[in-house]
Amino acid sequence: MFSFMGANQGFCDGINRRNFLKIGAFGAGLTLADMLRAQAQGSTTTDRTAPSRPKSAIMIYLPGGPSHMDMYDLKPNAPSEFRGEFRPIQTNVNGVQICEHFPMQARMWDKMACIRSIVSADEHSDSLVMTGKTQRENMTANHPCFGSVVSRVRSAHASAMPSFVSLRGMSRGTEPGFLGISHRPFSPNGPGVENLRPLSAVTQERMDDRRAMQQSFDNLRADVDANAAGLDTFTARAFDMVTSGGVRNALDLNREPQQSRSRYQGIESFLTARRLVEAGVGCVTMSYGGWDTHSQNFQSLRRSLPNVDRGLANLVGDLHDRGLLNDVVIVMWGEFGRTPRINMSAGRDHWSPVMSAFVAGGGLRMGQAIGASTARGERPQDRRCTVPQVLATLYRAMGIDPATTFLNGTGRPIHIVEDRSPISELL
Repeated sequence: MFSFMGANQGFCDGINRRNFLKIGAFGAGLTLADMLRAQAQGSTTTDRTAPSRPKSAIMIYLPGGPSHMDMYDLKPNAPSEFRGEFRPIQTNVNGVQICEHFPMQARMWDKMACIRSIVSADEHSDSLVMTGKTQRENMTANHPCFGSVVSRVRSAHASAMPSFVSLRGMSRGTEPGFLGISHRPFSPNGPGVENLRPLSAVTQERMDDRRAMQQSFDNLRADVDANAAGLDTFTARAFDMVTSGGVRNALDLNREPQQSRSRYQGIESFLTARRLVEAGVGCVTMSYGGWDTHSQNFQSLRRSLPNVDRGLANLVGDLHDRGLLNDVVIVMWGEFGRTPRINMSAGRDHWSPVMSAFVAGGGLRMGQAIGASTARGERPQDRRCTVPQVLATLYRAMGIDPATTFLNGTGRPIHIVEDRSPISELL
C-alpha cells in the first residue's frame, strides 16, 4: 500500500537512488518492498479475522455536514421554517420517501437503504465517521480508520493492488493510527503517482535484470545469514505492483467506454471508485462537494443533490449489472447533520444530535429506511444509532469481526470499534 499527502478541506472554522523500488513519498525512508514486508509481518499475528472471500468498500464522505432534513429525512408536515423548500417523493419501496432531487435513487431504492437516526459529534472532522473516534479522542487514542483496518486484515492476501486508496488525499480521518505507516492509503492526488509508470528508459529486459540483481543479493545474503530466504517475496510483489499497471489502469478513465464516461461526466470520482474496487482494491474513500451550508442552503443543494443522485445511481447500478453489488458495501455520510430550523441566511448550521447515512451493497438488506427522527428532525425518535454501530455493520459486511483487536503503541489490545452492536435491520 502506498501513502502520499493530499490537500486539506476547508470549512467554516477554519527519490533516494540507492533504493531500487522507492515509489513516491512513503515517509521514513520506506521502500515499497519494506511496506509490503511490514504488512506481512503484521498479518502473522492472531488478532485479526480475515474474510474467506475479501470484499470491498466505498466510503463516500460529504465534507462540511450534509443536511439530513433535505436529503433522506424530509419533514413535509413541519412548519415552513423547518421543512424547507424541497418536497419528498415516493421510492419504488412502499412507505419510503426521499428528496425530490433524488429521482434516480427513488426508482431503484430496492437496492439502497438509509439510516435516519444516527447521533454524531459537533466536530468539523471526518475522524468520527472514518475511525469511530472523535478527533479530540483520537489525539490520544490514535485509532486507525476503516480503510487502514481493511488494509491490515487484507495484508495476507498477495495482490498487485493497494488495499486502501483515498481519492480525497490525506486527513486525520484517513490515518492508520497505531497500525503503522504501512497501512496509510495510496492517494492518486499525491506527488508520487506518476512513479507508478515504469520509466521509458527501463525496458522489460532491464526490469528482469533488476530482478536478477535482487536475487543475487538475496543469494549473497543467504551465504552470510542462514536465516535469509532466497528471493524476497515482498520485493517480487513490489516489482509486480509497478509492472502490472493495475493501479495506473484503474485510474485511467480513458479506458472506460465513452458512453460510460458520459454518464459520469462531472462526477468522475464515482467512476474511479467503481474501477478501483473492480480491480481489487479493498477500500476506497472519496468525497464530493462542499456541504457547510450556513447560508443559501437550498440554492447550493439544488446544484449538488442531482449530481449525488446520478453518482449513486450509476455506481450502484453498474455494480449490480456486473454482479459485484453483494461484494462491495457503500456508505455515504458526513460528520453531522444541519439545524432543523432554517437560519436568517436561508441556511442551516451544524447539528450533531441526529444525521442520516446512505448504505448499499455488501449483501446487506436493502429497500428500507431505518430509524426516524422527531417531527421537526431535531433528534432520534426511535432506533437511535451511533457511528461506531454503523461501522460495526460495515465491518461485518466486509467479513471482518468488529470484536477484532490490534495492539496499540503501548502493546494494549484495542478493539477496532467499541460499540459493536450492528444495525440488525441491515443484516
